Amino acid sequence: MTIFKHELRQGRNMLLIWSGSIALMLGACIGIYPEMGKDMGDISTMFADMGGFSAAFGMDRINFGEFIGFFGVECGNVLGLGGAFFAALLGISALAKEEKEHTAEFLLSHPVSRRNVVMQKLMAIAVQILLLNAVSVAVTALSVLVIGESPDTKTLALLFAAYLLLQLETMAICFGISAFLSSGGPGIGLGIAALFYFLNIIANLTENASFLKYITPFGYTEGADIIANGSIDMKYLSVGLVFTLAGVLAAFYRYGLKDIG
Repeated sequence: MTIFKHELRQGRNMLLIWSGSIALMLGACIGIYPEMGKDMGDISTMFADMGGFSAAFGMDRINFGEFIGFFGVECGNVLGLGGAFFAALLGISALAKEEKEHTAEFLLSHPVSRRNVVMQKLMAIAVQILLLNAVSVAVTALSVLVIGESPDTKTLALLFAAYLLLQLETMAICFGISAFLSSGGPGIGLGIAALFYFLNIIANLTENASFLKYITPFGYTEGADIIANGSIDMKYLSVGLVFTLAGVLAAFYRYGLKDIG
């Protein structure tokens, strides 16, 4: 497990920065709710009547004045988009950075197969994503206690599960692409995550583009849908799991043929 430990050490600072930033924004977002909650009823009505803008962010389908609705929209965007960016950066550099940083000699000096290398790298970035989410859950739980709210734990758990699956899918897709690159390409990873986010917004704006929800992992993390239905939409999630598996398999296949010397 030398490569696994090495990857965790290499990604430690990035994990601390992203975890701290997302946790800080989540804490601040939850912390302002009591003050905003006084006028949230009027704000919710106003947002619900803003047409396309409301539809784009699902604010026409939930009560923005309730904590769970506020969390699903405001805090959901923090963890959804921030987590997707983090996952994309991890995935897109995982198999390409050896050539960029000229560390292939270190990698190839270990008596492990390429399949094992891919597996250990995949495990390392998956663990970092899990740690990011663990910190986010802990900060959310603490912040909710501080402000004295008692949201439905099942709904919160579903929201966090959806964000975790989104991040794993984004990571897997970028991980697969990474095997075809000769440099880290952080811009590619961030671009993919941003594209997924905006595809979901477009899908919310018009019925003619609703098929895009099958392409973007943000389709099954829609806070309004999860809160209203009490479940994650399995038709979108099922396609997302296929994309996740395809990304991982592509990484194993391509890296086994890749010249990284």
